[in-house]
Amino acid sequence: MTHQPQPASLSLPIKGMTCAACSTRLERVLGKVAGVDRALVSLAAERADIRYDPTLTRPEQLVEAIVKAGFQADLARSGEEDLDRAEAEYEAEARHQLLLLTVAAMLTLPLVGQMILDLSGAHVMIPPWLQLALAAPVQFWIGGRFYRGAWTSLRGGIGNMDVLVALGTSAAFGLSAWHVVAGDAHHGNLYFEGAAVVITLVLLGKGLETRAKRSAAGAIRALMRLRPDIARVERDGVILEVPAALVAVGEIVVVRPGEIVPVDGAVVEGQSQMDESLITGESLPVAKGVGDGVVAGAVNGDGMLRVAATRVGTESTISRIIRMVQGAQASKAPVQKLVDRISAVFVPVVVAVALASFLGWWLVAGDIQTAFVAAVSVLVIACPCALGLATPTGIMVGTGVAARHGILIKDAEALERAHHVSVVVFDKTGTLTQGRPAMISAMAVDGDRDAFLRLAASAQQGSEHPLARAVLAAVPPEALAAVSEFRSLPGRGLVATVEGRTLLIGSRRLMIEENIDLSSLFALAAAEEALGRTIMWVAEAGRGLGFVSVADPVKPSSARAVAALRALGVETVMLTGDNALAARVVADAVGIDRVVAEVLPEDKAAEVAKLKGTGRVVAMVGDGVNDAPALAAAHIGIAMGTGSDVAMQAAGITLVRGDPALLAEALSISRATTRKIRQNLFWAFAYNVVAIPAAAAGLLTPVIAGAAMAMSSVSVVSNSLLLRRWRMR
Repeated sequence: MTHQPQPASLSLPIKGMTCAACSTRLERVLGKVAGVDRALVSLAAERADIRYDPTLTRPEQLVEAIVKAGFQADLARSGEEDLDRAEAEYEAEARHQLLLLTVAAMLTLPLVGQMILDLSGAHVMIPPWLQLALAAPVQFWIGGRFYRGAWTSLRGGIGNMDVLVALGTSAAFGLSAWHVVAGDAHHGNLYFEGAAVVITLVLLGKGLETRAKRSAAGAIRALMRLRPDIARVERDGVILEVPAALVAVGEIVVVRPGEIVPVDGAVVEGQSQMDESLITGESLPVAKGVGDGVVAGAVNGDGMLRVAATRVGTESTISRIIRMVQGAQASKAPVQKLVDRISAVFVPVVVAVALASFLGWWLVAGDIQTAFVAAVSVLVIACPCALGLATPTGIMVGTGVAARHGILIKDAEALERAHHVSVVVFDKTGTLTQGRPAMISAMAVDGDRDAFLRLAASAQQGSEHPLARAVLAAVPPEALAAVSEFRSLPGRGLVATVEGRTLLIGSRRLMIEENIDLSSLFALAAAEEALGRTIMWVAEAGRGLGFVSVADPVKPSSARAVAALRALGVETVMLTGDNALAARVVADAVGIDRVVAEVLPEDKAAEVAKLKGTGRVVAMVGDGVNDAPALAAAHIGIAMGTGSDVAMQAAGITLVRGDPALLAEALSISRATTRKIRQNLFWAFAYNVVAIPAAAAGLLTPVIAGAAMAMSSVSVVSNSLLLRRWRMR
C-alpha cells in the first residue's frame, strides 16, 4: 500500500511587487512549478504562501522561479520573520526612498514652478536644454525602477503598473527631448514637467502606501514583540539564562515580577496576576496560582512564579497565533478572485484605450498635442494599484484588530463568510458551560452538612473522576481526613475507609444493589435532577448518609452571547450528546429556543448538514475533539481557545479565551471588515470608471492624472485603517 506524501507549506516575503497584476502574475508563475498545489500571493502583506509536494520540488526551486519572474524572495526569511532585522531593513529602505523622493522633488520643482507661472499668464520659460537636464535624472535614475519592473513584467507575458508609468512618462519625455534636439522647442510641445511630476507623485504615493500597509500589519509586530528572547530555567538547582527557543518541555522556568512569560506552561509554585490582554483580549488581570495554566507572551504581575513548560518555541500559543494571523492576512477572500481576473486583463485594455484616444484626437480632431496629452493621461491614471489593495488591506486590518481582541480568524474566506451567518449551532459542554463539574449542593440525613461533606470529599481523594474533583474543590485541603483504604467500582462508584468508617459513594443503582434505603431523600434528589444536576449518593454500613449534587455550571457570559446574537438577527440552536432534560435546563438558562439532544458525536456533522440544507449560512461553535467533524461540516467553524487543538484546527475562527460573548463580536468585526472592503472596491472601480474616460476625453493632464492615481491608492489603504477604530460593545 502506497502512502501519499504530506504536502509542505512555505511562506516567503516578496519584494518588487507594485500592483495587483504583479501578485496575479507571480501566482501563475508559481502555479506552473511542478508539485505546487496552491500559491497565494498577497500584495498588501508582500508574502507568498505556497503549498507543494516536497517529493516533486524544493524550496530553492520555488525561490528560483520567483527570482526569474523578476521579484525577490529570501528563503532565510521564510516563516516567522526576525523582527529586529525586518525593522532595520524597513528603516534602511525608507531612508533610501526618502532620499530619492527628495532629489526628485528638488529637480521637479523648477519645472512645476515654470508651469504654474505659465498658467498664471507670466510666460517664463526655462531654457529647453536645462529642462532636459533637470528631467533626465528623474526619468532614468529615480524612475529606473519603473523600467526594470516593466521589463520583468513584459518578459513574463503580462503588464503591470510599471508598464503604464514607463510608457506614459517615456512618451512625454521622449517627445519633449526630440523637440529639444530638433531645435523647435517651445511652451506648447515640451512635457518634461509632466513626466517628472508623475514619477515624483507615484514615488510619494508608494511611500505613503508603504507606511499605511506597515501600520496595517501592526498586529503581527505587536504579537512578535510579545516573545521574549531569554528564559530563566532551573537546571541542577541553578537558574540559567538560556534562549527561550531552547527551553525543553517539562523544564521549570522562573518568571520574575514584571517579566513576559517565555513559554506555555503550568504554575508549580507561587501566586501572581497576569496581563493576557494582547493574547486573549481580556483587559483585566487574571489571577494565577499552583495548577493554573499560563501562556507565552503574558505579562507577569507582582509575584514570582515557577512554571513547568508544556509548549515551547513554535508550538507556544503566541507562535501559533502569529502563524494564524499571518495566514489570514496573506489569504484571499472569494471576492478577490474577481479582482485578480480583472487586474490580469486591465493593463492591455488600458494600453488599447490610450492608443484609441491618441488616434481619435489626432485623426478625427486633427490635434496631435491634445492626442498626446490624452494618451499619456490615460496610461498614467489607469494604474490598478487601488484595485489591488482594496481587499487585502481590509483583511490585514480586520484580522489584526480581531486578534487584538482575542478573536483569531484563520483565513479570509472565514472572515468574509462570517458576516452572512444566520444560524449559530452551539455545543453545550465547554462551550456554553464551564466544561468542568462543580458542586452545587449537599444534603445530609442528620442535618450536619459540613461534617457530611468533609467525609464525602475525604473518601474521594483517591479518585480522578471529574465529579470527585468537583466535591474535593468544595472542601479546604487542610480539612480533609486521611483515607486508609480505597477501591474503585468502575461505572458505579467507590468504596473508601475514612477515620475507620467504610463509605460507599456512587449512583442510585449502586445504592439499590447494596439494599440501602434512601427513600427519605428521593423527593429532594428528584428536584435536583429536574434541574439537570447529577446526584452522588453517600452511604455507610447499610444506611444512607445523604447526597451531593454536581453540575457543569453555565458560563456567566453565555446568556449575554445568545442575546447579542439574537439582536443581530441570528437564530441559535444547541446540539449536545447530553440527555434532553439537562440540555433543556442549560438552554432555558441562556435563552436558546431550539435544542437537539442525545446526539452521538459522529452524528453531529449530519445535524449541521441538515441545517445547511435549509439554505442558511450555518456556524458551529464547539471545543472538543468530538466537535471537529461538525466544525468542519459547517459553513464556518468557531472553536473555543480553551478547548482541544483538533477543534481549533478544524475551525475557521478561534475565540482565544473561550468566551461565548466574543461570538457576536466576531460576526461584528466580519461585517465591519466586509463593509470596508466593499467601500474600497467601490471607490477603486468608480475611480477607474470615471478617470479613464475623463483622461481619454482630454479633461486631465498627466500631472493631475499622476496625483490622482497616487492618492487613490493612499485613500484605499487609509480607509482600511479606519477599521482600527472598531471597538467591542
